[in-house]
Amino acid sequence: MSEVEGVGPQALPGLREQVARIIEEAGRQGASACEVSVSMEQGLSTSVRQREVETVEFNRDQGFGITLYVGQRKGSASTTGSGDAAIRETVAAALAIARHASEDEFAGLADPALMATEVADLDLYHPWEISPDEAVELALGCEAAAFAADKRILNADGTTLSTHRGCRGYGNSNGFIGAHCSSRHSLSCVMIAESGGQMQRDYHYDVSRIASELATPEVIGRRAAERAVRRLGARPVPTCDVPVLFSSELATGLFGHFLAAISGGNLYRKSSYLEGSLGQTLFPEWLSLDERPHLPRGLASAAYDGDGLATYAKPFVENGKLVSYVLGTYSGRKLGMPSTANAGGVHNLFVSHGDEDQAALIRRMGRGLLVTELMGQGLNLVTGDYSRGAGGFWVENGEIQFPVQEVTIAGNLRDMFRQIAAVGCDTETRSSIHTGSVLIERMKVAGS
Repeated sequence: MSEVEGVGPQALPGLREQVARIIEEAGRQGASACEVSVSMEQGLSTSVRQREVETVEFNRDQGFGITLYVGQRKGSASTTGSGDAAIRETVAAALAIARHASEDEFAGLADPALMATEVADLDLYHPWEISPDEAVELALGCEAAAFAADKRILNADGTTLSTHRGCRGYGNSNGFIGAHCSSRHSLSCVMIAESGGQMQRDYHYDVSRIASELATPEVIGRRAAERAVRRLGARPVPTCDVPVLFSSELATGLFGHFLAAISGGNLYRKSSYLEGSLGQTLFPEWLSLDERPHLPRGLASAAYDGDGLATYAKPFVENGKLVSYVLGTYSGRKLGMPSTANAGGVHNLFVSHGDEDQAALIRRMGRGLLVTELMGQGLNLVTGDYSRGAGGFWVENGEIQFPVQEVTIAGNLRDMFRQIAAVGCDTETRSSIHTGSVLIERMKVAGS
């Protein structure tokens, strides 16, 4: 997988030229405006299980998608082709759709004055020159480390190594064309522990733009084994109302639910419990949430959003108060508000935190449930009601006592966010949402 095969910075001039050709063709066929996304991607993935190779997959894809407008009518089409004939046919298909679509007064490109004028280099491209044989060797080494970590590790549920690189371009008829390359690499290990007739599964993983910054296969395998063994002997607990501590890797999901609730699409569809909440205090006054889109090597960094607008650092929650929704151009128009340059999502969210790690938060909690596993999709975004199957560890006197399974935790997100007692300094960095463990003062734990 070398750069001479086409996926790499040397492809960017060609991508920009392709975007310009497609925009020109759309205008020639009668579109009043258009926007185009092009991509070239390739990747390698291998998985092993029980010391045997299960899969080795190499993929390479390319194509483009176009959205064009005829006045206030919109049509979209996409293709895996890239030649002149594919461009003509795809533009024609999108144009035919637009001409039959209903008019939408909010449709159209973003204001030209808001377009990004520069595409900063955010250091996102670090390809991993690894052969399939080398990838298999690393995955097998990771699994071997897990088996060697504890004699109660008797089975494996899959170890996967993946590496991906891609180049993307975006442009529109308002004069903006941007392109960039990025990479992403990961290694994950899932192991099964068995003792006394009980089996428990757990995992560990790492992800990075740079392969050399991944945790070693030995560390990932050993940690997966330790986590699985730690869950042996899990049992339910009686139903109770107690504090709940979400581990940092699960706390990212809590704030992901919050971002969904303040996203423009859910707000203008009136399908969010936080509709009309701008300016309200939703969190404790010490808590803030801010976006940092230009973080070098960040997993969600971006110089421009899906509309071509320049991204910028900003808070969504400041001193507990909601100060901004998450808006793209279209959702902003629907709500009568300007875009926040978040078409396509939020770019690196950071949650403020204190100086206590997870162990300190367990001591502070005293008695309650540390949640390390969630199951099901029990969230009603319209009402904020939250109910999920959970597993983790029971805490008494500030110390972990035994593992827990087959319980349900329930509450309402509005109450849960207000009742955040602390956010730990054990920040999760393998996600686009950077947060530590989150301690919530009280939730319903339904068990035996």
